Amino acid sequence: MTMDIDARGLACPQPVLMTKQAVDKDRPSRLTVQVDNEAAVENVSRFLGTRGYETTSTGQGDLFTISARYALKTEEAPGSTATAESAPADPVTDGREKSQKILVLIATDRMGFGDDDLGRKLMISFINTLGEMGNDLWRVVLVNNGVKLTIAGSPVLETLCAYEKQNISIWVCGTCLSHFDLLNEKQVGETTNMLDIVTAMQLATKVITL
Repeated sequence: MTMDIDARGLACPQPVLMTKQAVDKDRPSRLTVQVDNEAAVENVSRFLGTRGYETTSTGQGDLFTISARYALKTEEAPGSTATAESAPADPVTDGREKSQKILVLIATDRMGFGDDDLGRKLMISFINTLGEMGNDLWRVVLVNNGVKLTIAGSPVLETLCAYEKQNISIWVCGTCLSHFDLLNEKQVGETTNMLDIVTAMQLATKVITL
């Protein structure tokens, strides 16, 4: 079965939700999804990858086409409960069990209000100290102005890269990157969408929001 989905003009996470609904309901062996921005290309392609599809994308400007073919050599059909959920799978740890799964949601590049310079210093200190959570730190999600912490010149870029190497997931809001025209400037982390973020918050044992 082949299916065509037109998700142009839809805000995050609607393109992913439309694609998920089609996969869950109709289980097509092939499908194409049209979107109008690069963040949606990344999010839809990644979602389809978790469901066993191989994807390619073409386009530029405000028209992109994602072509997908179901590729898993298994008896399970696309969209079955045996396949992965929409959120990316957790990275393999270094052999240690996580006693907690702490998600830190960062929506700004500074901490608190009153003095911006002080706020930036506090945020740098906070992110540099997150590692003290040890193996309980599961995921760092950056949204809104927080995505600016992932680009070149960020005072915490090196720290975030080090966390990623320690198998701590760094997720960066694709809609936010597009809003600030930073989609191609991101140096660390995985571009994500609101569906994945909400799902991760459900899975976390604790959510810390800044």
